[in-house]
Amino acid sequence: MPLADMPELLAAHRAVGAFNFITLEVAEAIVAGAEAASSGVILQLSQNAIAFHGGLAPAAAAALHLAEGARVPVVVHLDHATEEALVDEALAVGIRSVMFDAAHLDDAENLERTAAVATRVHAAGGWIEAELGEIGGKGAHSPGVRTDVAEAARFVDATGVDALAVAVGSEHAMRERSARLDEHLIAELAAALPVPLVLHGSSGVADAGIDGAVRAGMRKINIGTHLNTVLTAAVRGELERDPDAIDPRRWLAPGRTAVAGEVHRLLDVITGRGA
Repeated sequence: MPLADMPELLAAHRAVGAFNFITLEVAEAIVAGAEAASSGVILQLSQNAIAFHGGLAPAAAAALHLAEGARVPVVVHLDHATEEALVDEALAVGIRSVMFDAAHLDDAENLERTAAVATRVHAAGGWIEAELGEIGGKGAHSPGVRTDVAEAARFVDATGVDALAVAVGSEHAMRERSARLDEHLIAELAAALPVPLVLHGSSGVADAGIDGAVRAGMRKINIGTHLNTVLTAAVRGELERDPDAIDPRRWLAPGRTAVAGEVHRLLDVITGRGA
């Protein structure tokens, strides 16, 4: 299937799961889980994962190949890129969906740089996601931070971005699914903003919270840490069962299977098929 277009993917689903991968096995599992769920999916490659592989090319080539061979629509997305050069490189290799993260900068510089990057992305035929900077001295997804509706509307208007990650109660890298989301705020943001809302830190949100967030207006649901937890648990269990195993295929295969099953289950929650 040809590489999917992000606006078309979002239009075809009530919400879309966006899953981060580090290893090839996890990327394969994400696509397999989406095929089992008969759902489109977003295959996300973060700047940190790219650094782990020593550069964009190897992981991007694998992701694009998997997407083009999938039986369901797959968007390959560059996640949390803080370096403008990396955004340009991703566009050059065929990735048409990016998240430019200037949230660590002050509001004025975040707006200026995001607007400039958005112009280049759009000129290349791409789609761009962003997030607001620090709020009250805290990072956009730190405990207690909430996005201001009026500020978000001004940011979207000034930058021309296609989607906005908002702070509504989730946090990055949570290992427990205990975050409590502000669904009223999500609904206010969805009504006020002309672009899709993105939920970062969804690994820390239980199924009911994800469903509630989508019902309130979230359109893109980012999940990364939770898949790492599922993979590690399956691999650890296999190595404990067979401590003499040295062939990585023996213990990576159960991990890949477990991740695929969890992606399938989560996509049912996100798309509403599991309700």
